[in-house]
Amino acid sequence: MRVDRTLEAATGWLELGLADEALAELGSLPDEARHQRAALELRLAAQMISESWNSAADTARLLCLKAADEPVFFLRAAFCLHETGDTLAACNWLLRGPKTLFKMPISHYNLARYLWTLGEARRARLHLRHAITMDESFREEARQDRDLAGIGQLP
Repeated sequence: MRVDRTLEAATGWLELGLADEALAELGSLPDEARHQRAALELRLAAQMISESWNSAADTARLLCLKAADEPVFFLRAAFCLHETGDTLAACNWLLRGPKTLFKMPISHYNLARYLWTLGEARRARLHLRHAITMDESFREEARQDRDLAGIGQLP
Protein backbone atom coordinates (compact mmCIF):
# COMPACT_ATOMS: atom_id res chain seq x y z
CA MET A 1 0.00 0.00 0.00
CA ARG A 2 1.44 3.36 -1.07
CA VAL A 3 0.26 5.30 2.00
CA ASP A 4 1.95 2.88 4.40
CA ARG A 5 5.19 3.02 2.43
CA THR A 6 5.10 6.80 2.37
CA LEU A 7 4.53 6.97 6.13
CA GLU A 8 7.40 4.53 6.67
CA ALA A 9 9.66 6.62 4.43
CA ALA A 10 8.71 9.82 6.30
CA THR A 11 9.44 8.08 9.60
CA GLY A 12 12.84 7.04 8.27
CA TRP A 13 13.66 10.60 7.25
CA LEU A 14 12.70 11.82 10.72
CA GLU A 15 14.86 9.15 12.35
CA LEU A 16 17.75 10.50 10.31
CA GLY A 17 16.95 14.03 11.45
CA LEU A 18 15.91 15.13 7.96
CA ALA A 19 12.63 16.91 8.60
CA ASP A 20 12.41 18.62 5.19
CA GLU A 21 12.64 15.28 3.42
CA ALA A 22 9.96 13.86 5.73
CA LEU A 23 7.68 16.79 4.91
CA ALA A 24 8.28 16.33 1.20
CA GLU A 25 7.43 12.66 1.53
CA LEU A 26 4.23 13.47 3.41
CA GLY A 27 3.37 16.06 0.78
CA SER A 28 3.16 13.30 -1.80
CA LEU A 29 0.25 11.65 0.01
CA PRO A 30 -3.26 11.91 -1.44
CA ASP A 31 -5.39 14.59 0.27
CA GLU A 32 -7.48 12.15 2.31
CA ALA A 33 -4.35 10.37 3.61
CA ARG A 34 -2.68 13.67 4.56
CA HIS A 35 -5.39 14.26 7.15
CA GLN A 36 -5.16 10.87 8.79
CA ARG A 37 -3.86 10.94 12.33
CA ALA A 38 -0.62 9.05 11.59
CA ALA A 39 0.31 11.43 8.78
CA LEU A 40 -0.54 14.47 10.90
CA GLU A 41 1.58 13.20 13.79
CA LEU A 42 4.56 12.76 11.48
CA ARG A 43 3.98 16.17 9.93
CA LEU A 44 3.86 17.76 13.39
CA ALA A 45 7.11 16.09 14.42
CA ALA A 46 8.83 17.29 11.24
CA GLN A 47 7.49 20.82 11.61
CA MET A 48 8.64 21.00 15.22
CA ILE A 49 12.11 19.69 14.33
CA SER A 50 12.41 22.31 11.60
CA GLU A 51 11.00 24.96 13.97
CA SER A 52 8.17 25.83 11.61
CA TRP A 53 6.12 26.99 14.57
CA ASN A 54 3.12 28.49 12.78
CA SER A 55 2.60 25.40 10.66
CA ALA A 56 3.24 23.15 13.63
CA ALA A 57 0.67 25.04 15.72
CA ASP A 58 -1.92 24.54 12.98
CA THR A 59 -1.14 20.84 12.69
CA ALA A 60 -1.18 20.31 16.45
CA ARG A 61 -4.53 22.07 16.81
CA LEU A 62 -5.94 19.88 14.04
CA LEU A 63 -4.72 16.83 15.95
CA CYS A 64 -6.44 18.17 19.08
CA LEU A 65 -9.70 18.33 17.18
CA LYS A 66 -9.25 14.80 15.82
CA ALA A 67 -8.24 13.33 19.20
CA ALA A 68 -9.63 15.59 21.91
CA ASP A 69 -8.82 13.01 24.59
CA GLU A 70 -5.09 12.94 23.76
CA PRO A 71 -3.31 15.35 26.14
CA VAL A 72 0.03 15.35 24.32
CA PHE A 73 -1.49 17.15 21.33
CA PHE A 74 -2.67 19.98 23.58
CA LEU A 75 0.81 20.25 25.09
CA ARG A 76 2.36 20.44 21.64
CA ALA A 77 -0.20 22.93 20.32
CA ALA A 78 0.41 25.20 23.29
CA PHE A 79 4.18 24.87 22.98
CA CYS A 80 4.10 25.75 19.28
CA LEU A 81 1.83 28.73 19.89
CA HIS A 82 4.17 29.97 22.61
CA GLU A 83 7.09 29.63 20.20
CA THR A 84 5.23 31.82 17.67
CA GLY A 85 5.01 34.49 20.35
CA ASP A 86 1.29 33.99 20.99
CA THR A 87 1.63 33.00 24.64
CA LEU A 88 -1.94 33.97 25.52
CA ALA A 89 -3.26 31.55 22.89
CA ALA A 90 -0.82 28.92 24.18
CA CYS A 91 -2.16 29.32 27.70
CA ASN A 92 -5.78 29.19 26.54
CA TRP A 93 -5.19 26.18 24.33
CA LEU A 94 -3.53 24.27 27.15
CA LEU A 95 -6.45 25.02 29.44
CA ARG A 96 -8.82 23.47 26.86
CA GLY A 97 -7.13 20.09 27.12
CA PRO A 98 -8.69 16.98 28.59
CA LYS A 99 -8.76 16.57 32.37
CA THR A 100 -6.07 13.89 32.13
CA LEU A 101 -3.69 16.59 30.94
CA PHE A 102 -3.54 18.08 34.41
CA LYS A 103 -2.41 14.80 35.93
CA MET A 104 0.83 15.39 34.01
CA PRO A 105 3.39 17.62 35.75
CA ILE A 106 4.58 19.01 32.39
CA SER A 107 1.19 20.65 31.88
CA HIS A 108 1.54 22.59 35.13
CA TYR A 109 5.14 23.43 34.34
CA ASN A 110 4.29 24.76 30.89
CA LEU A 111 1.32 26.66 32.25
CA ALA A 112 3.67 28.26 34.79
CA ARG A 113 5.99 29.31 31.94
CA TYR A 114 3.16 30.82 29.93
CA LEU A 115 1.58 32.59 32.91
CA TRP A 116 4.95 34.02 33.99
CA THR A 117 5.52 35.30 30.46
CA LEU A 118 2.06 36.92 30.58
CA GLY A 119 2.89 38.63 33.88
CA GLU A 120 0.60 36.50 36.04
CA ALA A 121 3.18 35.83 38.74
CA ARG A 122 0.91 34.42 41.44
CA ARG A 123 -0.76 31.86 39.16
CA ALA A 124 2.59 31.00 37.59
CA ARG A 125 4.13 30.24 40.98
CA LEU A 126 1.14 28.07 41.95
CA HIS A 127 1.46 25.95 38.82
CA LEU A 128 5.22 25.72 39.15
CA ARG A 129 4.87 24.60 42.76
CA HIS A 130 2.35 21.97 41.66
CA ALA A 131 4.65 20.70 38.89
CA ILE A 132 7.60 20.40 41.29
CA THR A 133 5.42 18.62 43.87
CA MET A 134 4.44 16.10 41.19
CA ASP A 135 7.97 15.74 39.80
CA GLU A 136 11.00 17.11 41.63
CA SER A 137 13.07 17.25 38.41
CA PHE A 138 11.17 20.37 37.39
CA ARG A 139 12.94 22.31 40.14
CA GLU A 140 16.25 22.14 38.26
CA GLU A 141 14.50 22.62 34.91
CA ALA A 142 12.93 25.84 36.22
CA ARG A 143 16.30 27.19 37.33
CA GLN A 144 17.58 26.96 33.75
CA ASP A 145 14.42 27.95 31.88
CA ARG A 146 14.67 31.40 30.29
CA ASP A 147 10.86 31.66 30.30
CA LEU A 148 10.95 31.51 34.10
CA ALA A 149 13.82 33.97 34.58
CA GLY A 150 13.24 36.10 37.64
CA ILE A 151 10.57 33.91 39.19
CA GLY A 152 12.62 33.88 42.38
CA GLN A 153 12.76 31.28 45.12
CA LEU A 154 11.53 27.92 43.89
CA PRO A 155 9.18 25.96 46.13
